[in-house]
Amino acid sequence: MSVKSVDSTEIRKEIRITHISLSITLVICVLLGWDLIGILSERLVHGEISGSFLQLVFITTISFLLYGSFVYHLSRLGYLKRTQIHQPKNLEILESIYEKQAPSLAVLVPSYKEDTQVITKTLLSVALLNYPSKQVVLLIDNPPAPDNANDRELLDSTRELSQKIQAMLEIPACHFRREFNAFVHRQRNDRININTELTMLARLYTDAADWLECFAGDYVITNHEDEWFVKNILLAPAQQHLKKAADFEKLARDDRKKTSEQRLYREYCRLSRLFQVKITSFERKRYVNLSHEPNKAMNINSYLSLMGNNVIEEASNDGVCLVSGDKNGKGVYIPDADFIITLDADSVLLPDYALTLVDVMQQSGNERLAVAQTPYSAFPGATTKIERIAGATTDIQYLVHQGFTYFNATFWVGANALLRKVALEDIVTVECERGYEVRKYIQDRTVIEDTESSVDLVDRDWQLYNYPMRMAYSATPPDFGSLLIQRRRWANGGLIILPKFLRHITGCKDTPRRIMRGLLGGHYLTSLAGANLGIMILLLWPFEEAMRTQWLPLAVIPYFIIYARDLVQTGYRVSDVFRVSALSLLLVPVNLGGVFKSLQQILTGKRTPFVRTPKISDRTAVPLVYLAAVYGFTTYCMISFIMDMQAARWMHASFSIINGGILLYAIFQFIGLRESLQDAGLAFARSKQLHIEPMLHMATAQTSVMSSEEMVSSGKKQA
Repeated sequence: MSVKSVDSTEIRKEIRITHISLSITLVICVLLGWDLIGILSERLVHGEISGSFLQLVFITTISFLLYGSFVYHLSRLGYLKRTQIHQPKNLEILESIYEKQAPSLAVLVPSYKEDTQVITKTLLSVALLNYPSKQVVLLIDNPPAPDNANDRELLDSTRELSQKIQAMLEIPACHFRREFNAFVHRQRNDRININTELTMLARLYTDAADWLECFAGDYVITNHEDEWFVKNILLAPAQQHLKKAADFEKLARDDRKKTSEQRLYREYCRLSRLFQVKITSFERKRYVNLSHEPNKAMNINSYLSLMGNNVIEEASNDGVCLVSGDKNGKGVYIPDADFIITLDADSVLLPDYALTLVDVMQQSGNERLAVAQTPYSAFPGATTKIERIAGATTDIQYLVHQGFTYFNATFWVGANALLRKVALEDIVTVECERGYEVRKYIQDRTVIEDTESSVDLVDRDWQLYNYPMRMAYSATPPDFGSLLIQRRRWANGGLIILPKFLRHITGCKDTPRRIMRGLLGGHYLTSLAGANLGIMILLLWPFEEAMRTQWLPLAVIPYFIIYARDLVQTGYRVSDVFRVSALSLLLVPVNLGGVFKSLQQILTGKRTPFVRTPKISDRTAVPLVYLAAVYGFTTYCMISFIMDMQAARWMHASFSIINGGILLYAIFQFIGLRESLQDAGLAFARSKQLHIEPMLHMATAQTSVMSSEEMVSSGKKQA
């Protein structure tokens, strides 16, 4: 499911198609509006207050849904225009950074109870980044004192992981460092023979390729993510090394082509840094004076607050604190960095990610660029239907985010990003937690912390940027239970952030930018609430007369056509547009669950706990409340169809039966009847156990007391 390459002629064709589709949609929406407003005017003239109100609700609902269609068209247009002018830099030019002092880079990988095989792929992908100066820190957020054997074993293996990878990479790193030092020594003593050095470089690049190929051959492949990892993170760089080796051998034989010592130095330096990396781990929960808030943002914030400081462990009444070291340098130095990469523990970066994005950050005019990223794509080759279709929605979101950058409306997508450290320091806030001062660079008020931080950054005149290439990949939940947790979290937070975003928009002086950022950003924050609520409104209330217009179904056809085209361009099938629609409908109760969590937080002020997406080999059970909601939603559509038919509401009856049929298909394909019964049975068993356990505890306690009394009585008799 790799992205198909598109030439300039094809891009111009897609731009024309987008313009045509957008124009047709606009014309149809005008005609639709004329019909709907005509019905509203007629009802107002006849004094039908309730009918007028319902018509207004219908118009508002349809307007918001069509608003999403316009946003998609505009995003697609922006994406295509950016793709049309994008010219990636030659890798040789990017690698000139090895000849000078490169900006320092720290890669932070927050992890909470992740499977070590998942973390290993992530750490290896960043350890093998093609970048001269990097450090990698695994931020372990597991409880430091687990209360069961499985968690203890997982924590121990996670703690050992960074050391194991470091030791493994140190073997080739030492080899190439020795060769680099030997070259420098020859250079200082003026004993350089260009052809000999080229032959040596060819041999060394062959060594690098051999190491990667050997590691790839021993790597145990268990799923499609492993296959992708081996192919793109291990074997693809190995092939590049072999190509370089062949090029250097050819240069060594060709006396007509001259190679400078500067080029030789760069290649030796690159080889010496290829496997060189400092991998460490850090556990904030071991220290009482660091934040213990259970979310990814505060895990990252805790480490950011220590960077550039000398720290030492110090005992206190509450536990161990991590404080600044003394003036004599006693303690451990936490290295600072010019740039930070934050990367989820289930995500992987292509080798040239850092090299490419740091170059973007360093370009003239980008001094106020705070975030550079490539919104992540799904690992191709998914084995389950739901993972493949959920991955399709992720890959289409990549396109949308690229379009947002064209209109200066970029949002930080938290799975991966390159961050400028001084930008984070510009938005830092200081708060008190459990009596200790904590620094927040990334806000944790919502579970979509990256989105709120985007608003904080642009409010301080920082910019955000999506690089127009797919260079980051992340796992997609393989079953409905785990997808439910992920999508419910995504739907929670937009409404909470909306007031801050609106304040930013009203304060923006650049009117054209304010309008586009407001239109696109406003939809980004409200779409999951508005669209899913709109679908429910249309299904729950029979808007029969309002639906009797031929323009309503025609208004959405252009959107589905270009969406299907984008699926094909991204490597999916045309028919997947139907499956995406089915999954979206199935997720309506899930998304509304996330929206209600936002409303609950707005009303009560109590933050929603961050719930990670499970990464387990077994299927994640669907909670009973969502099973009931999904099946109830489907049943209602069928009942509504029968009632509409009896009342001769033909339009709404058609709408109900179509949606009911799609939901049935989605249940069969993405949840499964047998799995539904298993999850429902498990939920009832757990509920029954919760009621029985207290009774068993009381009975056990009474038995223990009786046994003790009998023993005392028996002892007295014996005495």
